[in-house]
Amino acid sequence: MKRIALFLMTNLAIIVVLSITLRLLGVERILDEQGAGLDLNSLLIFSSVFGFGGAFISLAISKWMAKRSTGARVITAPANSTEQWLVDTVRRQAQAAGIGMPEVAIFESPQVNAFATGASRNSSLVAVSSGLLQTMTRQEAEAVLAHEVSHVANGDMVTLTLIQGVVNTFVIFFSRVIGHFVDRVVFKTERGHGPAFWITTIIAELVLGILASVIVMWFSRQREYRADSGGAKLAGRQNMIAALERLQMGQSASLPDELVAFGINSKAMGLLAGLLTSHPPLSQRIAALRNAQG
Repeated sequence: MKRIALFLMTNLAIIVVLSITLRLLGVERILDEQGAGLDLNSLLIFSSVFGFGGAFISLAISKWMAKRSTGARVITAPANSTEQWLVDTVRRQAQAAGIGMPEVAIFESPQVNAFATGASRNSSLVAVSSGLLQTMTRQEAEAVLAHEVSHVANGDMVTLTLIQGVVNTFVIFFSRVIGHFVDRVVFKTERGHGPAFWITTIIAELVLGILASVIVMWFSRQREYRADSGGAKLAGRQNMIAALERLQMGQSASLPDELVAFGINSKAMGLLAGLLTSHPPLSQRIAALRNAQG
């Protein structure tokens, strides 16, 4: 119920903000003054505002969403030695990586996982599951934290947001071009847009959205290798390999859908999983670290 409420609130905020933005830009339609042809300039602005707007709004509220979707508790005053170690380790790694001190949080889950999110390198959140703290050794947990701090230091959240904004823009733009073409050429609509435009646009968005996701997920997988490498530099290569091997032993961890791309552990499932998963197989990540070591 909480995730549904967050989803509705986020989308409502996006609709309100983007509607105001479009009015300020004077973009209220995508057809020319005669209502017959597409106004490509207006369509491009429309697509860009919606494509980048949704991505950046999601980035801006990413920490807020992460805390509420996972129930993460930010450590403001360490209550025990484990929490103190967690905060001290993240602080030390953040200083070594040259970023601002992230918020450090724990979320209750028996599964072994962790994630990092936030709008910038100096305003981020690093969270680990209670299961991770109970299952991993401190050396392994330190490597996982280093992996997440590396995500922040590499600016991965912002990079993925920009990539998502670009592909969103292309999906919105070309789906409407395709819809307009079908409406005019196949169904012979002369002015305005008929039902064929909206139906074709929706179908085109779905197809193009899947193709766009393949691109975004490819970048995400490359980003995981970089974070593993960064984690190895901060916590030691053998510790990073040991942490990934520990994850491999019990690979059933999961996060809410909106955080999967920012977690350390993600299990590929379903058709086309190899192209649409945000993380490479753990075996490949381990092999990449070992090859780099050699």
